[in-house]
Amino acid sequence: MRITTPFHLRRLGVIMRGDPHNPDEALGVLNPATARAPDGRLYLFPRVVAAGNYSRIGIAEVLFDAVGEPSGVERRGYALEPTESYEQNAHTAGCEDARITYIEPLGRYLMTYTAYGPLGARIALAISEDLLHWERLGPVKFAFDPALRVDFDLYDNKDAVLFPTLVNDPHGRPALALLHRPANVQGRMWVLPAGITEERASIWISYCALAPAQASPAALLTWRDHMLLATPGQPWEETKIGAGTPPIRTPHGWLLIYHGVAGQILEGVDHQPHVRYSAGAMLLDIDDPRTILYRSAEPVLMPEVAEERIGIVSNVVFPTGVDLREHGRVDIYYGMADAAIGVARLDLPEQLDAL
Repeated sequence: MRITTPFHLRRLGVIMRGDPHNPDEALGVLNPATARAPDGRLYLFPRVVAAGNYSRIGIAEVLFDAVGEPSGVERRGYALEPTESYEQNAHTAGCEDARITYIEPLGRYLMTYTAYGPLGARIALAISEDLLHWERLGPVKFAFDPALRVDFDLYDNKDAVLFPTLVNDPHGRPALALLHRPANVQGRMWVLPAGITEERASIWISYCALAPAQASPAALLTWRDHMLLATPGQPWEETKIGAGTPPIRTPHGWLLIYHGVAGQILEGVDHQPHVRYSAGAMLLDIDDPRTILYRSAEPVLMPEVAEERIGIVSNVVFPTGVDLREHGRVDIYYGMADAAIGVARLDLPEQLDAL
């Protein structure tokens, strides 16, 4: 397939595989968060999956070769294991698919992750000063919006990412912002918010005021002013879309590498056999991220190599980690077929005049 998007990703290879001798990794390592520690070291936070789809969030330091390319990892234990009631259910337990952002106004790292609890998937938060020691804040709550007439706390919700700096909320006030993906069964919203006609799982944006969050991290658990941001638009994302990497600031806007899904989703199945996950690029306005400046009509990365086409869930590339490097280089870390972790290089275009 000929890709015409200006956001070209070049694969650098597999960075981490499941250890066949470790039962904790029997079903692979995948979908990692990434973040730079205060000392400059880069860490991965992969989903580490044992038998029965039991998931932990690991810690692994990324190793670089002599020319600065990521070449491997050293495991450093676990950031979170599913010990809390909201991370457990009758079927299994899980802390899954973390994303990490250093929130500049708070001077802390915030981790969003999926707590696979009694009612299904739900967004939860943890906070850290150094990336190695994490404190749970708890499950996120979405304030009831009378205009939408919907309680998002009753929906499955996944793929949450945070902006690192303040943006303007719908009232023009500086606030923290969260992208997330509420859905019901089979990746759809069968009971729709008022004024919304799109049933397929889509990307929403919600906000949190800064002052309460600075006074107490507990305020980060409540988000408000929910708005639909982006819906599936192309054949490669016709089933659903969701946020991928946390947004990074570029000269062109906030860059989000998101995922799109095509194919049939089977209800109640952990490892879907009939889907195909690809990655796209989206640019959001710096001040008001509700404004989409650009969105790739074609995937910027799709399952092509063996590690992406064959695995626990075949035909999956799932971007979750981002490392902004020098001279406009961005490294994207992504899950490969729900079994391993790959890294690809993106060089930011100097101009987007053609867009």
